[in-house]
Amino acid sequence: PTSVSTCSVVMEGAVSKGGKKKKANVDNINVRLALVMKSGKANLGYKTALKSLRQGKAKLVLISSNCPPLRRSEIEYYAMLAKTAVHPYAGNNITLGTACGKMYRTSVVTVTDPGDSDILRSGPEAAA
Repeated sequence: PTSVSTCSVVMEGAVSKGGKKKKANVDNINVRLALVMKSGKANLGYKTALKSLRQGKAKLVLISSNCPPLRRSEIEYYAMLAKTAVHPYAGNNITLGTACGKMYRTSVVTVTDPGDSDILRSGPEAAA
């Protein structure tokens, strides 16, 4: 049991580099993202993100911190054309996939229907 608690402390330290406020914001966006996955519609992945941006269905795009720069700039360009908000996710692709309730990693999450979540109204300050 002691090794498990040590591991969780190390992971918590890795997520909250900026201090307590950043950790609170990450938790905040994770809760909102979980609500979107439960009550709304979201696409995971780069290809589906580009498809939904091209069709104009995307409302919000979350990009992980370790997304490759070329891929990131392409998504941001498509989002600019589609007039869709893009927010950087504070964690890497593993934590973004986990925040969506999946057991795999994803570098891009596209919210097409927020459902009961207020992720669109309070997105910028929560994702920062």
